[in-house]
Amino acid sequence: MWKIALGNEAIVGSLTPSNKKSYKLTNRIQEGKKPLYSVAFNFIDPRFFNCFVSAGGNGINLYNCLEDGGISLLHSYADEDKDESFYTVSWACGVERNPFVAAGGVKGIIRVIDVTDKLIHKTLVGHGDSVNEIRTHPAKPQLVLSASKDESVRLWNVETGICVLIFAGTEGHRYEVVSVDFHPHDECCFVSCGMDTTIKIWSMKEFWTYVEKSFTWNEAPSNFPTKFLQFPVHTASVHTNYVDCNRWFGDFILSKSVENEILLWEPQMNDSPGEGTSDVLLRYPIPNCNLWFIKFSCDLSLNYLSIGNQKGKIYVWDLQSCPPVLVTILSHNESKSVIRQTAMSVHGNTILAASEDGTIWRWDSVTKVAESL
Repeated sequence: MWKIALGNEAIVGSLTPSNKKSYKLTNRIQEGKKPLYSVAFNFIDPRFFNCFVSAGGNGINLYNCLEDGGISLLHSYADEDKDESFYTVSWACGVERNPFVAAGGVKGIIRVIDVTDKLIHKTLVGHGDSVNEIRTHPAKPQLVLSASKDESVRLWNVETGICVLIFAGTEGHRYEVVSVDFHPHDECCFVSCGMDTTIKIWSMKEFWTYVEKSFTWNEAPSNFPTKFLQFPVHTASVHTNYVDCNRWFGDFILSKSVENEILLWEPQMNDSPGEGTSDVLLRYPIPNCNLWFIKFSCDLSLNYLSIGNQKGKIYVWDLQSCPPVLVTILSHNESKSVIRQTAMSVHGNTILAASEDGTIWRWDSVTKVAESL
Protein backbone atom coordinates (compact mmCIF):
# COMPACT_ATOMS: atom_id res chain seq x y z
CA MET A 1 0.00 0.00 0.00
CA TRP A 2 1.04 3.59 -0.61
CA LYS A 3 2.52 5.65 2.21
CA ILE A 4 1.75 9.24 3.12
CA ALA A 5 3.59 11.36 5.64
CA LEU A 6 1.21 12.22 8.46
CA GLY A 7 0.61 15.88 9.19
CA ASN A 8 0.75 16.89 5.53
CA GLU A 9 -2.16 18.44 3.69
CA ALA A 10 -4.58 15.88 2.27
CA ILE A 11 -4.06 14.91 -1.38
CA VAL A 12 -7.04 15.64 -3.63
CA GLY A 13 -7.88 13.35 -6.54
CA SER A 14 -8.34 14.66 -10.07
CA LEU A 15 -11.74 14.48 -11.75
CA THR A 16 -10.13 13.58 -15.07
CA PRO A 17 -10.97 9.89 -15.68
CA SER A 18 -8.03 7.58 -16.32
CA ASN A 19 -10.27 5.04 -18.10
CA LYS A 20 -7.97 2.29 -16.80
CA LYS A 21 -11.10 0.16 -16.46
CA SER A 22 -14.19 0.58 -18.62
CA TYR A 23 -17.78 -0.42 -18.01
CA LYS A 24 -20.83 -0.70 -20.23
CA LEU A 25 -24.51 -0.71 -19.33
CA THR A 26 -25.78 -4.27 -19.66
CA ASN A 27 -29.16 -4.22 -17.96
CA ARG A 28 -31.69 -2.25 -15.99
CA ILE A 29 -34.80 -3.23 -14.06
CA GLN A 30 -37.71 -0.98 -13.19
CA GLU A 31 -38.95 -2.39 -9.87
CA GLY A 32 -41.70 0.18 -9.50
CA LYS A 33 -42.14 3.84 -8.74
CA LYS A 34 -41.04 3.79 -5.11
CA PRO A 35 -37.46 4.88 -4.33
CA LEU A 36 -34.82 2.18 -3.93
CA TYR A 37 -32.50 2.94 -1.04
CA SER A 38 -30.29 -0.12 -0.80
CA VAL A 39 -28.66 -2.79 -2.94
CA ALA A 40 -26.04 -5.34 -1.87
CA PHE A 41 -24.11 -8.28 -3.28
CA ASN A 42 -23.52 -11.34 -1.10
CA PHE A 43 -19.90 -11.23 0.10
CA ILE A 44 -20.44 -13.86 2.80
CA ASP A 45 -20.87 -17.15 0.96
CA PRO A 46 -19.02 -17.97 -2.31
CA ARG A 47 -22.01 -20.05 -3.40
CA PHE A 48 -24.01 -16.83 -3.70
CA PHE A 49 -21.42 -14.27 -4.85
CA ASN A 50 -23.53 -13.63 -7.97
CA CYS A 51 -26.67 -12.90 -5.94
CA PHE A 52 -27.83 -9.48 -4.83
CA VAL A 53 -30.73 -8.00 -2.91
CA SER A 54 -32.52 -4.66 -3.23
CA ALA A 55 -34.74 -2.74 -0.81
CA GLY A 56 -37.31 -0.01 -1.29
CA GLY A 57 -40.88 0.67 -0.23
CA ASN A 58 -42.16 -2.36 1.66
CA GLY A 59 -40.40 -4.75 -0.72
CA ILE A 60 -37.25 -6.86 -0.68
CA ASN A 61 -36.16 -8.50 -3.95
CA LEU A 62 -33.48 -11.14 -4.43
CA TYR A 63 -31.78 -11.58 -7.80
CA ASN A 64 -29.11 -13.57 -9.57
CA CYS A 65 -26.63 -11.74 -11.82
CA LEU A 66 -26.16 -13.88 -14.92
CA GLU A 67 -22.89 -14.02 -16.83
CA ASP A 68 -24.49 -12.75 -20.04
CA GLY A 69 -25.59 -9.52 -18.39
CA GLY A 70 -29.03 -10.79 -17.49
CA ILE A 71 -30.73 -10.48 -14.11
CA SER A 72 -33.11 -13.18 -12.88
CA LEU A 73 -35.53 -12.66 -10.00
CA LEU A 74 -35.19 -15.31 -7.30
CA HIS A 75 -37.69 -14.12 -4.71
CA SER A 76 -39.85 -11.12 -3.85
CA TYR A 77 -40.90 -10.29 -0.31
CA ALA A 78 -43.57 -7.72 0.53
CA ASP A 79 -43.80 -6.72 4.16
CA GLU A 80 -47.12 -7.18 5.90
CA ASP A 81 -47.04 -3.50 6.87
CA LYS A 82 -47.80 -1.57 3.70
CA ASP A 83 -46.48 1.61 5.33
CA GLU A 84 -43.01 0.12 5.80
CA SER A 85 -40.26 1.72 3.75
CA PHE A 86 -37.02 -0.25 3.79
CA TYR A 87 -33.86 1.85 3.86
CA THR A 88 -31.24 -0.86 4.22
CA VAL A 89 -30.61 -4.54 3.61
CA SER A 90 -27.64 -6.79 4.37
CA TRP A 91 -26.76 -10.43 3.76
CA ALA A 92 -26.22 -12.65 6.81
CA CYS A 93 -26.45 -16.36 7.50
CA GLY A 94 -27.40 -18.91 10.16
CA VAL A 95 -25.04 -21.19 12.01
CA GLU A 96 -25.81 -23.90 9.44
CA ARG A 97 -24.73 -21.48 6.68
CA ASN A 98 -28.27 -21.00 5.44
CA PRO A 99 -28.44 -17.55 3.81
CA PHE A 100 -30.41 -14.72 5.43
CA VAL A 101 -31.14 -11.15 4.45
CA ALA A 102 -31.80 -8.60 7.17
CA ALA A 103 -33.77 -5.47 6.26
CA GLY A 104 -34.87 -2.42 8.20
CA GLY A 105 -36.45 0.94 7.58
CA VAL A 106 -38.88 3.59 8.70
CA LYS A 107 -40.73 1.36 11.18
CA GLY A 108 -37.61 0.55 13.19
CA ILE A 109 -38.22 -3.19 12.85
CA ILE A 110 -35.67 -5.57 11.33
CA ARG A 111 -36.99 -8.47 9.28
CA VAL A 112 -34.64 -11.44 8.94
CA ILE A 113 -35.64 -13.54 5.92
CA ASP A 114 -34.41 -17.10 5.40
CA VAL A 115 -33.58 -17.16 1.70
CA THR A 116 -33.81 -20.95 1.46
CA ASP A 117 -37.37 -21.39 2.69
CA LYS A 118 -38.43 -17.82 1.81
CA LEU A 119 -39.95 -17.25 5.25
CA ILE A 120 -39.39 -14.74 8.02
CA HIS A 121 -36.80 -16.26 10.35
CA LYS A 122 -36.87 -13.54 13.01
CA THR A 123 -38.37 -10.13 13.59
CA LEU A 124 -36.04 -7.94 15.63
CA VAL A 125 -37.81 -5.29 17.70
CA GLY A 126 -36.12 -2.74 19.92
CA HIS A 127 -35.25 0.43 18.05
CA GLY A 128 -37.45 3.42 18.81
CA ASP A 129 -37.22 4.92 15.34
CA SER A 130 -36.08 4.25 11.77
CA VAL A 131 -33.25 1.83 10.98
CA ASN A 132 -30.86 3.57 8.58
CA GLU A 133 -28.26 0.88 8.00
CA ILE A 134 -27.53 -2.78 8.75
CA ARG A 135 -24.06 -4.30 8.42
CA THR A 136 -22.96 -7.90 8.91
CA HIS A 137 -19.93 -9.13 10.84
CA PRO A 138 -17.35 -10.44 8.33
CA ALA A 139 -16.20 -13.38 10.49
CA LYS A 140 -19.42 -14.13 12.38
CA PRO A 141 -22.20 -13.45 9.86
CA GLN A 142 -24.88 -14.30 12.43
CA LEU A 143 -24.10 -10.89 13.98
CA VAL A 144 -25.38 -7.63 12.53
CA LEU A 145 -25.17 -4.00 13.59
CA SER A 146 -28.09 -1.63 13.10
CA ALA A 147 -27.81 2.16 13.03
CA SER A 148 -30.95 4.05 13.97
CA LYS A 149 -32.61 7.43 14.03
CA ASP A 150 -33.14 6.79 17.77
CA GLU A 151 -29.45 7.78 18.25
CA SER A 152 -28.34 4.23 19.02
CA VAL A 153 -26.49 1.32 17.45
CA ARG A 154 -27.55 -2.23 18.33
CA LEU A 155 -25.74 -5.54 17.94
CA TRP A 156 -28.06 -8.45 17.12
CA ASN A 157 -27.67 -12.18 16.75
CA VAL A 158 -29.97 -12.94 13.81
CA GLU A 159 -29.82 -16.69 14.44
CA THR A 160 -31.32 -16.39 17.94
CA GLY A 161 -33.08 -13.03 17.62
CA ILE A 162 -31.19 -11.58 20.60
CA CYS A 163 -30.21 -7.95 21.03
CA VAL A 164 -26.76 -8.42 22.55
CA LEU A 165 -25.45 -4.87 23.02
CA ILE A 166 -26.74 -1.30 22.74
CA PHE A 167 -24.38 1.58 22.02
CA ALA A 168 -25.89 4.88 23.18
CA GLY A 169 -25.90 7.34 26.05
CA THR A 170 -23.34 9.64 27.64
CA GLU A 171 -20.72 9.76 24.87
CA GLY A 172 -22.88 8.22 22.15
CA HIS A 173 -24.37 9.94 19.12
CA ARG A 174 -26.51 13.03 19.68
CA TYR A 175 -28.56 12.77 16.51
CA GLU A 176 -29.58 9.88 14.30
CA VAL A 177 -26.96 7.28 13.43
CA VAL A 178 -26.78 6.74 9.69
CA SER A 179 -23.96 4.26 9.00
CA VAL A 180 -21.96 1.51 10.73
CA ASP A 181 -19.22 -0.90 9.71
CA PHE A 182 -17.37 -3.76 11.40
CA HIS A 183 -13.57 -3.67 11.41
CA PRO A 184 -12.29 -6.22 8.85
CA HIS A 185 -9.76 -7.83 11.23
CA ASP A 186 -10.61 -6.82 14.81
CA GLU A 187 -13.78 -8.75 15.54
CA CYS A 188 -14.61 -6.57 18.55
CA CYS A 189 -14.38 -3.20 16.81
CA PHE A 190 -16.73 -1.13 14.64
CA VAL A 191 -17.24 2.43 13.47
CA SER A 192 -20.41 4.53 13.37
CA CYS A 193 -21.36 7.96 12.05
CA GLY A 194 -24.39 10.17 11.91
CA MET A 195 -26.14 13.47 11.65
CA ASP A 196 -24.31 14.89 14.67
CA THR A 197 -21.28 15.15 12.27
CA THR A 198 -19.14 12.78 14.37
CA ILE A 199 -17.59 9.41 13.64
CA LYS A 200 -17.13 7.07 16.60
CA ILE A 201 -15.04 3.93 17.02
CA TRP A 202 -16.38 1.39 19.50
CA SER A 203 -14.90 -1.70 21.14
CA MET A 204 -16.95 -4.70 22.28
CA LYS A 205 -13.97 -6.53 23.78
CA GLU A 206 -15.08 -6.04 27.38
CA PHE A 207 -18.48 -7.57 26.61
CA TRP A 208 -17.49 -10.26 24.11
CA THR A 209 -18.59 -13.00 26.51
CA TYR A 210 -22.16 -11.74 26.01
CA VAL A 211 -21.73 -12.07 22.27
CA GLU A 212 -20.70 -15.70 22.74
CA LYS A 213 -23.54 -16.27 25.19
CA SER A 214 -26.05 -15.08 22.57
CA PHE A 215 -25.36 -18.21 20.50
CA THR A 216 -26.25 -20.64 23.30
CA TRP A 217 -29.05 -18.74 25.06
CA ASN A 218 -32.04 -21.06 25.59
CA GLU A 219 -34.51 -18.67 27.16
CA ALA A 220 -36.66 -16.07 25.43
CA PRO A 221 -34.62 -13.36 23.67
CA SER A 222 -36.34 -10.74 25.85
CA ASN A 223 -34.75 -12.33 28.93
CA PHE A 224 -31.20 -11.93 27.61
CA PRO A 225 -29.03 -9.58 29.75
CA THR A 226 -28.47 -6.98 27.04
CA LYS A 227 -25.65 -4.60 27.93
CA PHE A 228 -25.37 -0.85 27.30
CA LEU A 229 -22.12 0.76 26.16
CA GLN A 230 -21.96 4.54 26.50
CA PHE A 231 -18.30 5.27 25.77
CA PRO A 232 -16.61 4.89 22.37
CA VAL A 233 -12.83 4.52 22.28
CA HIS A 234 -12.49 7.35 19.77
CA THR A 235 -14.61 10.23 18.49
CA ALA A 236 -13.55 12.08 15.36
CA SER A 237 -14.81 15.27 13.74
CA VAL A 238 -13.34 15.22 10.26
CA HIS A 239 -16.54 16.51 8.65
CA THR A 240 -18.57 19.65 9.36
CA ASN A 241 -21.94 18.30 8.26
CA TYR A 242 -24.00 15.09 8.32
CA VAL A 243 -21.91 11.94 7.86
CA ASP A 244 -23.99 9.31 6.07
CA CYS A 245 -21.53 6.57 5.10
CA ASN A 246 -18.37 5.13 6.64
CA ARG A 247 -16.31 2.04 5.83
CA TRP A 248 -13.05 0.60 7.12
CA PHE A 249 -10.09 0.51 4.75
CA GLY A 250 -7.68 -1.59 6.77
CA ASP A 251 -7.10 0.54 9.88
CA PHE A 252 -8.00 3.68 7.92
CA ILE A 253 -11.56 4.94 7.48
CA LEU A 254 -13.40 6.10 4.37
CA SER A 255 -16.22 8.49 5.19
CA LYS A 256 -18.66 10.66 3.27
CA SER A 257 -20.60 13.73 4.25
CA VAL A 258 -22.85 16.04 2.23
CA GLU A 259 -19.78 17.97 1.10
CA ASN A 260 -19.26 16.49 -2.39
CA GLU A 261 -16.30 14.34 -1.37
CA ILE A 262 -15.20 11.16 0.37
CA LEU A 263 -12.32 11.34 2.84
CA LEU A 264 -9.72 8.72 3.70
CA TRP A 265 -8.30 9.33 7.16
CA GLU A 266 -6.43 7.68 9.98
CA PRO A 267 -7.68 7.86 13.57
CA GLN A 268 -4.94 8.63 16.08
CA MET A 269 -5.95 6.94 19.31
CA ASN A 270 -5.17 8.41 22.71
CA ASP A 271 -4.24 6.30 25.72
CA SER A 272 -7.59 7.18 27.27
CA PRO A 273 -10.90 6.80 25.42
CA GLY A 274 -12.60 9.82 23.94
CA GLU A 275 -11.56 12.59 21.60
CA GLY A 276 -8.46 11.92 19.55
CA THR A 277 -6.75 13.38 16.53
CA SER A 278 -7.44 12.36 12.95
CA ASP A 279 -5.21 12.79 9.93
CA VAL A 280 -7.10 13.25 6.67
CA LEU A 281 -4.88 11.72 3.99
CA LEU A 282 -6.84 11.62 0.72
CA ARG A 283 -9.86 13.38 -0.72
CA TYR A 284 -12.05 11.86 -3.45
CA PRO A 285 -14.24 14.58 -5.06
CA ILE A 286 -17.81 13.59 -5.98
CA PRO A 287 -19.65 16.37 -7.86
CA ASN A 288 -23.38 16.87 -7.25
CA CYS A 289 -23.32 14.70 -4.14
CA ASN A 290 -24.39 17.10 -1.39
CA LEU A 291 -27.67 15.33 -0.68
CA TRP A 292 -27.68 13.14 2.40
CA PHE A 293 -28.26 9.36 2.29
CA ILE A 294 -26.13 8.62 -0.75
CA LYS A 295 -23.89 5.67 0.06
CA PHE A 296 -20.79 4.27 -1.59
CA SER A 297 -19.62 0.66 -1.98
CA CYS A 298 -16.37 -1.22 -2.58
CA ASP A 299 -15.36 -4.55 -4.02
CA LEU A 300 -14.37 -7.28 -1.55
CA SER A 301 -10.62 -6.63 -1.90
CA LEU A 302 -11.04 -2.85 -1.56
CA ASN A 303 -9.44 -2.09 -4.91
CA TYR A 304 -12.26 0.14 -6.12
CA LEU A 305 -14.96 2.42 -4.74
CA SER A 306 -18.14 3.44 -6.55
CA ILE A 307 -20.73 6.05 -5.65
CA GLY A 308 -23.71 7.60 -7.38
CA ASN A 309 -24.83 11.21 -7.26
CA GLN A 310 -27.90 13.41 -7.58
CA LYS A 311 -27.64 13.50 -11.38
CA GLY A 312 -27.73 9.73 -11.89
CA LYS A 313 -23.99 9.40 -12.57
CA ILE A 314 -21.57 6.94 -10.96
CA TYR A 315 -17.98 7.76 -10.04
CA VAL A 316 -15.51 4.87 -9.76
CA TRP A 317 -12.26 5.50 -7.86
CA ASP A 318 -9.12 3.40 -7.63
CA LEU A 319 -8.43 2.89 -3.90
CA GLN A 320 -4.92 1.54 -4.45
CA SER A 321 -3.58 4.71 -6.08
CA CYS A 322 -2.01 7.76 -4.52
CA PRO A 323 -2.77 10.46 -5.55
CA PRO A 324 -6.36 9.22 -5.96
CA VAL A 325 -7.19 8.12 -9.51
CA LEU A 326 -10.69 8.43 -10.93
CA VAL A 327 -11.18 5.26 -12.98
CA THR A 328 -14.28 6.29 -14.91
CA ILE A 329 -17.61 8.13 -14.78
CA LEU A 330 -20.67 6.06 -15.71
CA SER A 331 -23.68 7.83 -17.17
CA HIS A 332 -26.71 7.16 -19.34
CA ASN A 333 -29.07 9.67 -20.89
CA GLU A 334 -32.05 8.04 -19.11
CA SER A 335 -30.36 7.87 -15.70
CA LYS A 336 -31.33 11.22 -14.22
CA SER A 337 -32.58 10.29 -10.76
CA VAL A 338 -30.63 10.23 -7.49
CA ILE A 339 -28.59 7.06 -7.04
CA ARG A 340 -28.96 6.25 -3.36
CA GLN A 341 -26.53 3.34 -3.21
CA THR A 342 -24.22 1.31 -5.41
CA ALA A 343 -23.08 -2.29 -5.01
CA MET A 344 -19.82 -3.62 -6.43
CA SER A 345 -19.40 -7.34 -7.06
CA VAL A 346 -16.66 -9.36 -5.39
CA HIS A 347 -13.99 -8.47 -7.98
CA GLY A 348 -15.48 -5.11 -8.95
CA ASN A 349 -16.42 -6.24 -12.45
CA THR A 350 -20.11 -5.50 -11.98
CA ILE A 351 -21.62 -2.34 -10.50
CA LEU A 352 -25.26 -2.04 -9.52
CA ALA A 353 -27.01 1.23 -8.79
CA ALA A 354 -30.24 1.65 -6.79
CA SER A 355 -32.07 4.72 -8.01
CA GLU A 356 -34.70 6.90 -6.42
CA ASP A 357 -36.97 6.39 -9.44
CA GLY A 358 -37.19 2.64 -8.67
CA THR A 359 -34.63 1.51 -11.26
CA ILE A 360 -31.70 -0.86 -10.78
CA TRP A 361 -28.89 -0.22 -13.25
CA ARG A 362 -26.28 -2.87 -14.09
CA TRP A 363 -22.85 -1.98 -15.46
CA ASP A 364 -20.23 -4.58 -16.42
CA SER A 365 -16.53 -4.26 -17.07
CA VAL A 366 -15.87 -4.51 -20.80
CA THR A 367 -12.56 -6.26 -20.06
CA LYS A 368 -14.33 -9.03 -18.15
CA VAL A 369 -13.56 -12.21 -20.10
CA ALA A 370 -14.09 -15.59 -18.48
CA GLU A 371 -13.96 -13.93 -15.09
CA SER A 372 -16.43 -14.21 -12.26
CA LEU A 373 -18.44 -11.13 -11.37
